[in-house]
Amino acid sequence: MANVLYDFVGLVPYVQPYVGVGVGYQWAKESNLHLSTPGVVASAANDTEGKFAYQGIIGVAYPITSAPGLSLTADYRFMGLAGDRNYSGTVATATRTAPANFKLDNDYNNTIMVGFRYAFGVAPAPAPAPVAAPVPPSPVSRSYLVFFDWDKATLTDRARQIVSEAAANSTKVQYTRLEVNGYTDTSGTPQYNQGLSVRRAQAVAAELVKDGVPKSAIAIQGFGETHLLVATGPGVREPQNRRVEIIIK
Repeated sequence: MANVLYDFVGLVPYVQPYVGVGVGYQWAKESNLHLSTPGVVASAANDTEGKFAYQGIIGVAYPITSAPGLSLTADYRFMGLAGDRNYSGTVATATRTAPANFKLDNDYNNTIMVGFRYAFGVAPAPAPAPVAAPVPPSPVSRSYLVFFDWDKATLTDRARQIVSEAAANSTKVQYTRLEVNGYTDTSGTPQYNQGLSVRRAQAVAAELVKDGVPKSAIAIQGFGETHLLVATGPGVREPQNRRVEIIIK
């Protein structure tokens, strides 16, 4: 028989129902077929006849998780042989014996089967990937910007507030040093701007010390009009470039 099965995947937890149909060719052997009526004895020789066959299948499979592809199955199959089958035999009376043909019509079979089936190429189910615990965001910023008025190295009230926040937060994290980097815009000469950036960095560093940061933990640098926050041409008074950056490392 050639069978086609359809699996209902995921329809029922733990098991997998399936249905199927099949066609093929079956042979039916008749052994010791004997008929006796008054005065007549009829018998058929042991004979085999083949016919077209069909079947319907309904079953259920239980996948064995420890052996990917292997399933325990149980199904019911109804199979029929189509058409008449002719068997040779003899008919005997009190006076003579003669050859005869015996005709049998459709044959039906009901079968319950229990077994195993194996699906090739089934990969083992992948192990679930470990879920990494989310890393909580650090509540403390490690970089602060302090802005200055044009051509000034003195701190505004807002600037002092930012420096104070940086000093307070430095006590909440483990650090090796605080970098205080000064910058200017492009107005003025490069030599003047270099000195102005250093003075701005020194003003912020002094405020950090005033707010409790050890002086030994502070590193001061001036970069003048290099490393612009906002790119401009020469001679431009850009407020965003007049700054000091505090970096906690």
